[in-house]
Amino acid sequence: MTTNAGDTLDELDDAVAAAAFRRLVRHLRHRHDAQNIDLMGLAGFCRNCLADWIVDAGYDGDKPSARALIHGMPQEEWKATRQSPATEQQLARMKASVAKNRVD
Repeated sequence: MTTNAGDTLDELDDAVAAAAFRRLVRHLRHRHDAQNIDLMGLAGFCRNCLADWIVDAGYDGDKPSARALIHGMPQEEWKATRQSPATEQQLARMKASVAKNRVD
């Protein structure tokens, strides 16, 4: 999916965009009750996607360190302390939502 196509969003000052991104990440760290599977089912992206996107954007670290940055702790710790098992309903909703991300 290409979401970086030139539009007025590209005119947003990088410092403002960075501040908004940091606020989003801190909000997601605070709202750990918002499960990744639910975010995927609703919006087609989650905390792990944000980590992947910063790697794609040029982050010097690897995927595990990017995920630790977004989660505020190593992913394994986050999963053990914050993540609940996904239900079949959640998995189905995620699959349908992610399918909407594809651009052919």
